Amino acid sequence: MFNQRPEKSPRIMWKVGAMLAMSALVWSGWSTSEEQSSLAPVTLEVTGKIGHNIGDEAPEIAMNNPKGKEMRLSDLRGSYVLIDFWASWCGPCRRENPNVVRAYDKYKKAKFKDGEGFEIFSVSLDSDIPRWQSAIKKDNLDWKHHVSDLKKWDNEAAVMYGVNSVPMSFLVDPNGIIVAKNLRGIELHRQLDKFVTSF
Repeated sequence: MFNQRPEKSPRIMWKVGAMLAMSALVWSGWSTSEEQSSLAPVTLEVTGKIGHNIGDEAPEIAMNNPKGKEMRLSDLRGSYVLIDFWASWCGPCRRENPNVVRAYDKYKKAKFKDGEGFEIFSVSLDSDIPRWQSAIKKDNLDWKHHVSDLKKWDNEAAVMYGVNSVPMSFLVDPNGIIVAKNLRGIELHRQLDKFVTSF
C-alpha cells in the first residue's frame, strides 16, 4: 500500500533541470565514473548520469531539519545511505517505519566492504513541523538526518527523485550511486546484507 501523489503541480517542474545540474556540480567530488564503476557491484551498470534510476548518480538534497538547520545528502558520502521519503500523514509509511528502525539499529555499526557504515536520510513530505516532529519521536526515528521543505507533494527532492507515492526509498552507495530502490520489509535487509562484511 502507498499514498499516491496527486496530479503534479506544473509551477515547480521547471526547477528540476536546474536542480539536477546543480547536483552534478556538488556530487562530482565523490569520484570519477571510472572509480564508481570499480566500486559498484558487478551487476550494477553505472550510467554516468544524475537521475533517480538504479545506476544513476543520486541528485544532491539540501534541506532544513525541523530546527531549521540545513542538511546535505553529500555530507554522508563514504557511507551507504538509505534516502527514505515518507510523511507523518502517510499510513503505509508509519507502518513501514518499525522495519526501517530495525534496519538502522542492525546496520548502523556494521562493517561494509567499501563504505564507512550505514546512514538514513529521511525526507518528509509534511507541511506541519509539530506533526513531523511528533511522528519522528513516536516512531523512534533516532537518526539525525531528517529534512523537509514543508511543501508536501511539491517537495523539491521528491520531484527530483520522481517520487509519486510514499513510502519510497533509494539505497545509495559510498560513491553516490543508486544501487537499489523501493526497499521495504525484508528486502531492505537483503540488499544491505550484500554489502556487509561483519557486524
